[in-house]
Amino acid sequence: MSEPAITPQPLSGEGASILAEVEGKRGYLLPYHRMFAAFAPGLLRKYDAFYEALTLVPRVLTPVQRETVWAALLAAAREVHGFIHMKRAVKAGLSRADIVRAVTIAAVTEGHATIDFSAGNWAAWTLPDDLQQAYLGNFGAACGNLEPKLAHLAALVCHAARRNRSGMVLHLGLAVRAGALPADICEGLSYLLLPCGGNTLIEAVSFWEDAAREGLVPAPY
Repeated sequence: MSEPAITPQPLSGEGASILAEVEGKRGYLLPYHRMFAAFAPGLLRKYDAFYEALTLVPRVLTPVQRETVWAALLAAAREVHGFIHMKRAVKAGLSRADIVRAVTIAAVTEGHATIDFSAGNWAAWTLPDDLQQAYLGNFGAACGNLEPKLAHLAALVCHAARRNRSGMVLHLGLAVRAGALPADICEGLSYLLLPCGGNTLIEAVSFWEDAAREGLVPAPY
């Protein structure tokens, strides 16, 4: 038995105009766009401007770098609606192999939680330094010939999405050593706002602050 059709809420002139603008810029509409257009058109306009500034307007990362980080982040966050960025990745010039590599980075970084567990509980048998070297070996194999700065940037964003302090700080330091600037890291972490929320970004920046206080990396501001 099919579900009954939804009778669309009549839109005001403002709501219809903004909705058309959103669809024209993005080429698609999402359910919450329609909801905002019906009941909060002013919010839709401001949200669309925020979204555009966050994800579409060029900042410091190139389109390839941006979509590599996005692909890894969305895999780490288990974000099913990431197919939108898969399409953007292809448009930016990423091959299927490039996208697979970004997703593999997300998969390898997920194993760092097991490293933390073993280092914290079985340190007499699994030395933390040995575990870290093994982890970085697996990470290097997953990255292949991807530029180290971008690889570590994608990895630290994956760890930030999972609120894994030790993993994020590890790759934060390695990203800086590979040439990542605070502006690069800021852009990568800013993407957390959409799939993971503001509270996750708060924690990520606090991890960065802690690392800066320890003299490991430049400060985030």
